[in-house]
Amino acid sequence: MTGLELSKAYYEAFGRSMIHNQFPEYEKYAAVGLIGEGSECLGFDDEVSEDHDFGPGFCIWLPEEIYKVVGTQMQKAYENLPKTFENKYRMETFEGKGRVGVFSINEFYKKYTGCSGTPQNNVEWMLIPETSLCTAVNGKVFEDPLGQFSVIRNELLNFYPKDIFLKKIVARMAVMSQAGQYNYGRCMKRGEFAAAYLACSEFIKAAVSAVYLLNRKYMPFYKWMFRGMINLENLRDVKEMSEQLILIPDVPENTLKKLELIEDICIKIREELNRQEIVRGTDNFLQNHCYEVMNSISDAKIRSLPVIYDCR
Repeated sequence: MTGLELSKAYYEAFGRSMIHNQFPEYEKYAAVGLIGEGSECLGFDDEVSEDHDFGPGFCIWLPEEIYKVVGTQMQKAYENLPKTFENKYRMETFEGKGRVGVFSINEFYKKYTGCSGTPQNNVEWMLIPETSLCTAVNGKVFEDPLGQFSVIRNELLNFYPKDIFLKKIVARMAVMSQAGQYNYGRCMKRGEFAAAYLACSEFIKAAVSAVYLLNRKYMPFYKWMFRGMINLENLRDVKEMSEQLILIPDVPENTLKKLELIEDICIKIREELNRQEIVRGTDNFLQNHCYEVMNSISDAKIRSLPVIYDCR
């Protein structure tokens, strides 16, 4: 079983009857599933994952007013469920406690996005890191009779508002051109190999984020951002190109090869930007497209931000 399958089976074996028998008047309010931190929520768990913060468990989400009335009692009932299921025992580290159990809907979303529901304006959207949004909408909902939890989830899954999407794309193009197309070669020419390594790293992080953005998907935590690229429709070949770039040592004899790979990735991104009609020009130096995109942003507050600014 995957972690998600284990979670659903555990809920169906013990959780559903616990809610129905012990809290029948609140059953209609309880959304159930597994979402949040942990590789199993992304569907990326394997045998290695099982050594910590893995095992039978699920989340119950209640509206705030219902949570205040019954949340503590329901959490106690949850904690009394069998600890072992399908020969799996949930091993929790100190940092991994509180990933499953009973939650207020508002507080659950606020933990990851800073908002108790859907962000209400562009500034709120801008301040939420992509990886936090990924954590807030991964996994699966097994039951949601009231629908309140899923309304927020679906609004977040609809992705960024257009102006925030465009601003993030601008920031990625700016970093890719600055760190990769410009500074990497200069650092290598000066013999600043540690700085070149960091420039390459910044380029790759920006490029991978751009790939997720252009697929209208939130990028996962760095540990899983490459793994997640196999599920994307557009620009999947950037995954292999980026991995190749990472594995080439930053030594003088490799400079040209790495610069060519950087340029090839930028060309791929620029071509996708053209295809999606985000930019019109065909210049491969991505910095030269930034102000064209900035000028297409409607919100004056967002348009007035520095080109390179973004809360990642």
